Amino acid sequence: MNTTIKLSLFTTLLLNTNLIADEKLEDISVSSATKTTQKIQDVTSNIDVITAQEIEERHYTTVTEALNSLAGISFTSNGGLGQTTSLRLRGMDSKHTLILVDGVRYQDPSNTTGALIEHLMITDIEKIEVIKGAQSGIWGADATAGVVNIITKQAKEGINFYASQEYGSFNTSHLKSALSYQNKNFYIKTNYTQLNSSGFTTKVPKGEALNQFEDDGYTNKTASIQAGIHLFENGKLDVGHTSIDGLAQYDTSSPNDENMKSDINTKLSHINYVHQINNHRIALKHEISDFTREEIGTVGSPWGENVKNFNGKITNSELTDTVQYLENDFLMVGAGHQTTTVDYVNTATATNKDKYSNKGIFVTNSNKLATNTIVTESLRYDKYDHFDNKTTGKIGIKHPTNFGLVIGANYGTAYNTPSIIEILNPWGASNLNLQPEEIKSYDVNLGYKNLTLSYFNQEIDNLIAWDNGGYDNIEGTSKIKGYEIAYNTTLFDEVVLGANYTNLDAKDKNGQDLKRRPKESIKVAIDYYGIENLHLGINGEYIGKRDDLRFNPDYSTTDINTGNYTIANFTANYEVDKHMSLYGKVDNITDKYYQTVEGYVTSPRAVYAGMKLTY
Repeated sequence: MNTTIKLSLFTTLLLNTNLIADEKLEDISVSSATKTTQKIQDVTSNIDVITAQEIEERHYTTVTEALNSLAGISFTSNGGLGQTTSLRLRGMDSKHTLILVDGVRYQDPSNTTGALIEHLMITDIEKIEVIKGAQSGIWGADATAGVVNIITKQAKEGINFYASQEYGSFNTSHLKSALSYQNKNFYIKTNYTQLNSSGFTTKVPKGEALNQFEDDGYTNKTASIQAGIHLFENGKLDVGHTSIDGLAQYDTSSPNDENMKSDINTKLSHINYVHQINNHRIALKHEISDFTREEIGTVGSPWGENVKNFNGKITNSELTDTVQYLENDFLMVGAGHQTTTVDYVNTATATNKDKYSNKGIFVTNSNKLATNTIVTESLRYDKYDHFDNKTTGKIGIKHPTNFGLVIGANYGTAYNTPSIIEILNPWGASNLNLQPEEIKSYDVNLGYKNLTLSYFNQEIDNLIAWDNGGYDNIEGTSKIKGYEIAYNTTLFDEVVLGANYTNLDAKDKNGQDLKRRPKESIKVAIDYYGIENLHLGINGEYIGKRDDLRFNPDYSTTDINTGNYTIANFTANYEVDKHMSLYGKVDNITDKYYQTVEGYVTSPRAVYAGMKLTY
């Protein structure tokens, strides 16, 4: 696609893929930017919010699909549902983005890429908050590229229930259900999702048909329960537990490999207590994130033993006090303690394990000046038992002018500690001297009515990378910069149009392009509401040049482009009555053949239909 066509497409559609037709932007509150609930217009950070309406109308299956609608986000996947997926926020690796589920860390310390985002299904989500830029001054070491907080729906007054059933291509069946009860003193809510798919082969020789090879299926069962009670007049206790079970078949060297399976079990638990005393909001929480993974069928190789079992666990405790000292100003102070443990067993039954912890204190202050200018500062100090102690921080400013232009900027520092599995390195020699990465980032933002423009710049020192059979720090500075443009508008009260454009320049210390990051992307959507009870939508993306490596039989590598393609999807929703709705969707309408990772297959055209009941 040449530059003229791309610019024409963008200027014609100009869309922000955040679909907010019924809910006005100024009515949305967010909590991930400062660990304090704020109206989105009072947040200085560069932030996107994916609403429940967008999720439900576009019938995303996975959280990755929803996130991929945003500017500045790209992903690569080693096949279809449940296969290894890397999400990159503004060109940074997956491990640099902190993923939260209702505020609980979804970061697997036994996995080199951080969060196993491929196993996060869409399950009764209220909204997804995406905070871009270095956030270690607020959240700590994992939040170097940003924070993604997946927030599930709250229980509503009385008894409420919904269930939906979807069927479609690749023998896919997708059940979702939720039941809740709430009165003025108590609530309880349960949720269950089950997805089964025969899938398709994850690998196939270039140009050959998928149906010539065995299918790699996927099963996901996600269940959660949440409850809360008002213990005192101004005190509330909340508890919650989420279980995610995923079983994915995959291929190694052969597309007909029938032995390889990855069986994961994730448990996320939390207990929170919040008490309001005058202008103080005191919050105490304890969280446990537990990850177990078995690689079924894994055997040793001529180069060494592979890993059969991984176990990772994070426990996090935190106390905060948010003081509202003026009408629009607050100070949040807090302290926390986090412990991380990892152990593994390889194919020769050898095992290894390690544990480290850190203590942190942090403070955030936000002021709204007489000119309506908002200034927010954050500072955090972490004391590690394995690494040097570190102070990180962030400052942001946002100023609305008299003629409607909003100007903002943010600067932050971050500190990404090595994961235990990178230090232990079960696939080769361990590196006990592996040091944290240090990140500096800033962005400048302009907004006018429905148009936003953001420029970002990030620098990474001591980048951790695989080098000669192990993980090591790469001397020098990797630099990632670019810009995002987004716009949304409504025409004739019937059509919502939007588009976003991202331009990315990501280079290592030698000035070479970092792999698997598209240099540019355009994402578009059109939603039509002109017929009563009917919604029709089409959305899609264009991916520009994206470099990857092809591994040759002699173990040499060749640079290859996996980009330059366009994908489009269609959705239709019909509301039969207030209790029943029907929907259908077509993914990859044009049956485009493409790969996000060299050698791994993506879905051909796929058709799905479903029904939802709500009471």
